[in-house]
Amino acid sequence: MPTLLEDRAPTTDAGHEVTVRVVADGGRPRRRWSLGGIVSTLVVAALAVGVLVIAGVLTGVLDIANPFSTRTVDRTQPALLKQMHDLSRYTAAEGTFRSTVDIEDDVAFLPEFVAGERTVFEAQGTVDANVDFSSLDGDAIQKNADGSVTVTLPEPRLGRAEVDPHTSRVVARDRGLVNRVAGFFSDNPTSERRVTLLAEQKLGQAARESNLVARAERNTTKMLSGFLGKLGYENVRVVYATPPHPGAST
Repeated sequence: MPTLLEDRAPTTDAGHEVTVRVVADGGRPRRRWSLGGIVSTLVVAALAVGVLVIAGVLTGVLDIANPFSTRTVDRTQPALLKQMHDLSRYTAAEGTFRSTVDIEDDVAFLPEFVAGERTVFEAQGTVDANVDFSSLDGDAIQKNADGSVTVTLPEPRLGRAEVDPHTSRVVARDRGLVNRVAGFFSDNPTSERRVTLLAEQKLGQAARESNLVARAERNTTKMLSGFLGKLGYENVRVVYATPPHPGAST
């Protein structure tokens, strides 16, 4: 606040008096606003308000329509037909199998936390058992003198194991420091292709050790007996190219 000092000095003239007033400021300079400073302040304030509004919308604090909501655009091209095949096989049975793949890659003379990788993959998939009718000729069905019918078929064959990606998953993955660093330079450092292929092999082996082929034989025999029975053949015998598995009815 300015200070007023008043000093009265004597004069030689008795009829006149001179008064001197000194106005002293407290030493605090007055702040002058420039156009650039005003514009900068307004810009900073607008940015702050914008950030608060965006945060409120994204977190749900502000109950207004979200202008920053995501939108999915599908630009995938239509599928093109490459080949067509006539199928002449009968899927007689299907088995669902599960297997756990646990593979570990160790590096000699280095501990696991430095280099190496271990992946545990729980796989579930299906295997089909099919009967191929494409190679059958006129002699495949023989009518016997007693009125019965004998059908000769090739033995059911197992198809390729198909791993279901919706029910299969990686349950554990441990990678050493070197593997993690190398992963930054790889397009797909955690690819599941390797464990998926191993899982297919294990599922296929489980199918071969099961009674899936025997079940396919029973189902095929039942299907043909019902089909030929509608044509008037009540006694139908189905023979497979190789000896039937134990438990398969003929």
